[in-house]
Amino acid sequence: MSASRIGQMLSSKCLRVITRGNYRFFGNGAQYPAGHLTSGVHSVMIPSPLSPFSSQRRALSGVSEPPRGLVQEKMTENAAFSQNKVLTIDTMNPNVKKMEYAVRGPIVQRAMQIEKELREGVKKPFTEVIKANIGDAHAMGQQPITFFRQVLALCSYPELLNDNMFPEDAKSRARRILQACGGSSLGAYSASQGIDCVRQDVARYIERRDGGVPCDPDNVYLTTGASNGIVTMLQLLVCGEGASKTGVMISIPQYPLYSAALAELGAVQVNYYLNEEKCWSMDLSELERSLAEARKHCNPKVLCVINPGNPTGQVQSRQCIEDVIRFAAKEHLFLMADEVYQDNVYAEGCQFHSFKKVLFELGPQYSNTVELASFHSTSKCYMGECGFRGGYMEVINMDPEVKAQLTKLVSVRLCAPVPGQALMDLVVNSPQPGEPSYTTFMKERTATLSLLAEKAKLTEEILNTVPGITCNPVQGAMYSFPNISLPQKAIKEAKALGQVPDMFYCMKMLEETGICLVPGSGFGQKDGTYHFRMTILPPTDKLKILLAKVKEFHLKFTQQYS
Repeated sequence: MSASRIGQMLSSKCLRVITRGNYRFFGNGAQYPAGHLTSGVHSVMIPSPLSPFSSQRRALSGVSEPPRGLVQEKMTENAAFSQNKVLTIDTMNPNVKKMEYAVRGPIVQRAMQIEKELREGVKKPFTEVIKANIGDAHAMGQQPITFFRQVLALCSYPELLNDNMFPEDAKSRARRILQACGGSSLGAYSASQGIDCVRQDVARYIERRDGGVPCDPDNVYLTTGASNGIVTMLQLLVCGEGASKTGVMISIPQYPLYSAALAELGAVQVNYYLNEEKCWSMDLSELERSLAEARKHCNPKVLCVINPGNPTGQVQSRQCIEDVIRFAAKEHLFLMADEVYQDNVYAEGCQFHSFKKVLFELGPQYSNTVELASFHSTSKCYMGECGFRGGYMEVINMDPEVKAQLTKLVSVRLCAPVPGQALMDLVVNSPQPGEPSYTTFMKERTATLSLLAEKAKLTEEILNTVPGITCNPVQGAMYSFPNISLPQKAIKEAKALGQVPDMFYCMKMLEETGICLVPGSGFGQKDGTYHFRMTILPPTDKLKILLAKVKEFHLKFTQQYS
């Protein structure tokens, strides 16, 4: 078949190539034997909207590339094969299609493609992709805590309990955990709410953290990371239709788990904006504005807070938390406190205050009435053990009948990963003074948090030397969220391409420098402002390279579009 004949077939707005039996079906309805095209067309590559700057712009071999956007795979219109499918893009759950998750979105997918291209020898203006898109500490080179891995090794392979290379406190922790497991094995299911002795240890940890405020182990649920607990609570809270549908107040910028979960559950997302001019603090008047506006079209009954903040890296003050609790009590809102970065506090004068501790210190008027769910995880802080998926949530002042429903809901999922539960136990029941592992544990913990503090300061200082970039202090957590000034010419070009300007900026940065950041639009931001989120997790030498490349790119980008 001639190239011109194939080109005629591309005149329609979509091209579908479907192999079925011995034939290939094209979008114009033509059928050709499966081997008929092999001499003229060696591959058919469909352009992905997720990689607008891909150097592999998906041309047909031996055929000139059609105009951008004309070749798209659309399996739902007139495609013979899809007619036999029960599940199609049109029949699937529409709420899933609404979900977005920026930290693993289009830019990350393109970064993975580029890594593959580099391995295959494709020449780029860089030799590696530096990913600063996600808070995955160990992937960025952070070393695990020795004691945690020793106990997990012992629990995973109990024969090692006879080995003299392991300290006695690690062995005693392992024996205690194994004795609480079915068949003395991490491979057995646990109780749905979690291993009993682990929940007891979590309760004692919370009491120590909060200066003696009581914690009932029965109010503790072990979860698959904090994310699972957050989604579970939202499942309980979301109900209604139309004007009675549940509204959930989330901070903007926000961690995309929240918007994605609300989209999946069909809830109403109610935005309240953090105050960038005041280091991303919460503003009571903004909460009041957001709530009043939301009550015109839904039933807001949940207020979510992330402290320390993701993606903004702020640590809320004690006064701010008091104000939020009083606001929730006055407006009869259920509080959800995402506190997974509670050990990640770096800035001088900042301190982590748990919502539960402040709630009880405000007295019975609040501690007996305000409903609160708080969340913690093994994935952040100094641990960084993301892959084990360990976490917990504690519920306060929950209606007993609802609590029974919560227990039923988690029972359907059987249990959180038992190795993750074991790791959570080690986080809340770490080596104590006088135990063999204490000195090494404290040395590793302190070194990890001190290095993060240094990198937080380094990131802020270097970004603030770049004209057109303004970065608030990284007070805590693992991220900076700098404001970037984009030339109008760049904004116009991005919009002409159907892209959000900061996505356009970050994708160009990836293609030209190999730096993988996440555009601020993936987290939400005030109209007319642009940001990106980057982690502070890369090793210091690589972080310096990353920041230097960001600076160089931004100056070049600004000059190019001025």
